[in-house]
Amino acid sequence: MLQADFPIVSIKRLNATTYYFVLACPALAEESWCGRFVHIRCGEKPLRRPISICTIDKDRGLLSLVFEVRGEGTAWLAERKTGDLLNVLGPLGNGFFPDRDRPAIFVGGGIGCPPMLGAAQDYGPNAQAILGFRSEKQAILLSEFRDSCKRVDVTTDDGSLGQKGFVTDVLQKRLAAQPNAAVYACGPTPMLKNVAALCRERDVPCFVSLEQRMGCGVGACLVCACKTHEADGEHMRHVCKNGPVFDAREVVFDG
Repeated sequence: MLQADFPIVSIKRLNATTYYFVLACPALAEESWCGRFVHIRCGEKPLRRPISICTIDKDRGLLSLVFEVRGEGTAWLAERKTGDLLNVLGPLGNGFFPDRDRPAIFVGGGIGCPPMLGAAQDYGPNAQAILGFRSEKQAILLSEFRDSCKRVDVTTDDGSLGQKGFVTDVLQKRLAAQPNAAVYACGPTPMLKNVAALCRERDVPCFVSLEQRMGCGVGACLVCACKTHEADGEHMRHVCKNGPVFDAREVVFDG
């Protein structure tokens, strides 16, 4: 883990509220893998903002980060320009380690799609992806997924793009055809809960990246605590330190 200022080498706006940044950070890229995240200082805000690593180019020392404007911190971040320096702490957390002996299905929901792109690229050209969005206007990174995966299915809540419905509708059919697959997912908690339940019913390995508000990012506070089930009972663990990627069988999804 390191903390330093890194320059933004390119910026792309993906939709009305979502931005794609590429940072030049060779030392950080060398220590990164997909599923981990970085903590970015946003101006004078007291708390950093956690941003998932989207893709990694170790040869060129580049990291791509995708974020959605949700508050004052990310609004400040969206105003940065190419060449600006960002103070970055990372890489933090654990990540995805796809099982190459099984077909891999990467499931992303909304702003949970970016880390799935890097994980799919790490797995290789036989990766499969299922991406869910509220509508066509919120869809992101479709061409990048199609360039990296042998199959990409898209769902939208309103049917404006792809299949109307939820990612689990497609996942259920995919698992029926490939019962030996493994699933990797990131997105809103209700989506992860349903993906985990479907995989548990079919005895399919499933790993989920949890989305939680964070404070310190290194396990010193309790802002991002989540409940997990282990051999000796239920425990509270830190998403930032013990996650954000967990075996879905360990996660206690409340409600």
